[in-house]
Amino acid sequence: MSLATVYSRAQCGIEAPLVTVETHLANGLPALAIVGLPEAAVRESRERVRAALQSCGFTFPVRRITINLAPADLPKQGGRYDLAIALGLLAASEQLPRDALEDHEIAGELGLSGEIRPVAGILPLALRCRDAGRRLILPAGNVREAALIEGLELLPVASLLEASAHLDGSRPLAPLRGHAPPPPDDDTAGDLAEVRGQAHAKRALEIAAAGGHNLLLMGPPGTGKTLLASRLPGILPPMDETEAMESAAIASISHQGFDPASWRRRPFRSPHHTASGVALVGGGSHPAPGEISLAHHGVLFLDELPEFDRRVLEVLREPLESGTITISRAGRQAEFPARFQLVAAMNPCPCGHLGDPAGRCRCTAEQVQRYRARLSGPLLDRIDMHVEVPPLPPGAWRNGGRNGGRDGEREGGGEASGGQVTSSEVRRRVVAARRRQLARAGKPNQRLDAREVMRHCPLDARQARLLENASQRLGLSARAYHRILKVARTIADLADAPAIETEHLQEAIAYRRLDRRGT
Repeated sequence: MSLATVYSRAQCGIEAPLVTVETHLANGLPALAIVGLPEAAVRESRERVRAALQSCGFTFPVRRITINLAPADLPKQGGRYDLAIALGLLAASEQLPRDALEDHEIAGELGLSGEIRPVAGILPLALRCRDAGRRLILPAGNVREAALIEGLELLPVASLLEASAHLDGSRPLAPLRGHAPPPPDDDTAGDLAEVRGQAHAKRALEIAAAGGHNLLLMGPPGTGKTLLASRLPGILPPMDETEAMESAAIASISHQGFDPASWRRRPFRSPHHTASGVALVGGGSHPAPGEISLAHHGVLFLDELPEFDRRVLEVLREPLESGTITISRAGRQAEFPARFQLVAAMNPCPCGHLGDPAGRCRCTAEQVQRYRARLSGPLLDRIDMHVEVPPLPPGAWRNGGRNGGRDGEREGGGEASGGQVTSSEVRRRVVAARRRQLARAGKPNQRLDAREVMRHCPLDARQARLLENASQRLGLSARAYHRILKVARTIADLADAPAIETEHLQEAIAYRRLDRRGT
C-alpha cells in the first residue's frame, strides 16, 4: 500500500480553498477512481493523466488507484488538478520522492503529450499559496499573472517532464520571486481636455470622481455624454495594492481572463442595453462574475439607460448599496464584490431632442413621461447626481471648448486663462479631496452610512432650512436627502473647506435634476 499527498486549490467565487489531493495505491484489479465531488472535467482527468504519463515515459501504476480530493463536500471543477494528480501518482508509485511535494502547491492542466496548459483563476490561487508559505508549481503561461503576488516563489513549468525533473532533483528550477510592477505611466482612458465645452458636466464629473458618487448624464444625442463617461477612469485616484488585487482576481476567474498589462488600471465596463440580468450580476451553473463585479473598484457605464429592461436595472439596487452580490444555486453559493461607480446616460425624451430651440422634438408630454418612467424611483434615488448635458453652441468645436464661459472658472479650477482643463489637473484635485475623506472617515463620501452622514456633514440652522425646503419642493426621499449631504461634503472637500457652506449645499441640490416636479 502506498499513499502520497499533494496540495492544490479549488475556485469558489474569488476564494481559492485548499484541496488536498490524496493518491492511494492498493492491490487488486486495476482501476482508477476519483472521489471528492469531482465534476465531469475532473473525472476526465484520469484519461489525460494516463496518456501524459505514458507519453513522457513514466510507468502508469497497474494497481487499484483511489484519488481523493479533500474536502469531500467542496465541488471540484476544471482541469486545474491534472498536474497535481499526475505528480501524486508518480510519488505514490515511488517514481518521485514523496517529501519533495510537501512545501509545494500545484496547478495545471495536462495535454496528452505531457505539456502543461494555463488555467483560469490563477491569481486568487497564487495569493492563498503565498499566505500558506508554500511554493507554487504552475503553467508557464500563467507566470506573468501570478508574478503580481509580492513575495511568492514561483516555479513555472511547460511540461510534466520539467516538473518531475525539478522534484526529483535532476534539473531543479530556480524560483522566480513575485513582484508587483509600479502603476502604469500611460493613461489609456483619454484626456478630459478632448471634451469640448460642457464645463458644467465636467464639474459634475470631477465631483463624482472625488466622492465616488453615482452619476446620470442626460442630454440630446451627440452632446458628449459617452465621451465624458469614458474619461472618468482617467481622473479617479490611483488604485492601491488591495484594490488592484481584488479587481485583478475577479478578472482572473472570469471567462475573459486577466491581462497583466492592465494592472492597477481602473476597469471601465460598458455592457449593451440588451444585456440580461445574469450578464450584469453574474450567475450560471458554475457561478461566474457579471459586469458589476468586473467593474469592481472601477466604472460601470450604462448608455441609453431607459432602453435597458426595467427588471434588469432593478437588480442593480442592492449591489449599489451593499457593494457585494451573492449568487445562490441549489448546490453552491458564491459571493462576488461589486463596489463599482455607476455612470449612466440617457436622452431627455424618446426622440432625444426635447428642448431643442429648432423645434425638432415632436414627443408629447405623455410619451416623455412614459419614457422616463422606465427608470424606477428607487433606482434614481441611488444615483447621487443628475446632470444635464446640453447641445453645444455653433462653433464650440473650433474655439477651444468655451461654452458660454471657460472651463475651470470655478474656485480651484486654475483654468482662468481659458485653456482646456486636463485629466491630470483634475486628478490632482480629486486625489487631494479623496485624501481628506479617507483621513476623516476612512472611506469615500459616497459610502458614508446614515450615522456617519450626520457626524461628518453637519448643517447650521439656515442650511438645514434650505435643504428641508428643497426636499419639500422636490419631493425628496430620506435617501436622496442624505445623498445631497454627501455630495455637498465632497464639494466642500474639493474646495478644502472644513465644513459645508451654503454654496456647496446649493450646488449639491442642483444636481438632483430628475427629482424636480414637471421635468
